[in-house]
Amino acid sequence: MQWNEKIISFDLDGTLVTMDYVDAVWLEKIPQLYAEKYDIPYDEAKRVVEKEYLKIGPEALEWYDIKYWIKKFDLGANWRDILLSCRDKLKLYPEVKEVLERLSEENQLIIISNAANEFIEIEMEALGLKKYFSAIFSAVSNFGKTKKDKEVYEKVCDELGANKDGIIHVGDNYEFDYLAAKQAGIEAYYLDRKGNMNGSHVVRDLKEFEEKISGK
Repeated sequence: MQWNEKIISFDLDGTLVTMDYVDAVWLEKIPQLYAEKYDIPYDEAKRVVEKEYLKIGPEALEWYDIKYWIKKFDLGANWRDILLSCRDKLKLYPEVKEVLERLSEENQLIIISNAANEFIEIEMEALGLKKYFSAIFSAVSNFGKTKKDKEVYEKVCDELGANKDGIIHVGDNYEFDYLAAKQAGIEAYYLDRKGNMNGSHVVRDLKEFEEKISGK
């Protein structure tokens, strides 16, 4: 696949979608199911579950794998049912739809996310985002990586048949969305919604990002 248009790449959680959904699945729904399964108070279940999460840690692929946790806790539940049960928590940041509408008119939009494909699939379906994106990549599911490092961005370029100077990426994690993308030779912007940092490649929201890249 060879694209001539500019490719604009977005992170998903914390960039397009608020963190409410992901937090609801891991920090509320899983503990609730654990409490029901073992007939213990919810607060106790939450402590047990979070302790087990920390034993694995974010450097392990299992950390991101909902099927692993369902099996580990013997919850007897379907991963899709769990994810769908929390979909009322799915919410886009206010400016997202209008920015995607405009940018998708003359550019190819893609997603490069740390989330597993199971989460991405539900989020994209429920929020009506699929129509905007030509390709979606999960560091965990597609590349077996626990974080978006330089190699993930390089592999995305290879898969798309795209030049590094033809891609712009934006995301809310300074290390994985900004530094790693820059190390791969991609123009990157750090989305800092809290306004803690300043710089030519720091933006407060996606409208500001759109303004900065317009004409490039």
